[in-house]
Amino acid sequence: MVHWVLRGAVLLWALFFAIVGVQGVLSPASYTDTFSIIVDGFAANTIRADLSAFFLVSAGSAAIGALIPGWTRALLVPAALYGTALIGRLLGAGMGDAINSGIVQAMIVEALSVALMTASWWLLSRPDAPDAVGTEGTGAA
Repeated sequence: MVHWVLRGAVLLWALFFAIVGVQGVLSPASYTDTFSIIVDGFAANTIRADLSAFFLVSAGSAAIGALIPGWTRALLVPAALYGTALIGRLLGAGMGDAINSGIVQAMIVEALSVALMTASWWLLSRPDAPDAVGTEGTGAA
């Protein structure tokens, strides 16, 4: 049962960040309110491509890891992306970057994302993890 709850949590996480990524592709200015990024001129193309790719790749790999038995390693992709972002924010804070409540909130989301993805990978990749109804506790993969 815990495995199904984890899969559901990962899929909801993936849906949320897929929506953020699609919104960014369609309208890079949507990142202005969320991330305090000024999207102006040539920056719009870079923001549209790079930031949206971050969210879409992490969401897609999380969904693959949650849905496809044997592909749980895909959950490590968003863990690595969000972990790298968190380390970058921590380094920035240590080097004197301005920090506000939005930055702190982003750091919390990144830390929780890393925790969710690594815990899900760990639990769902165990040999006794059920991949189908009726296989729980049998060791079937």
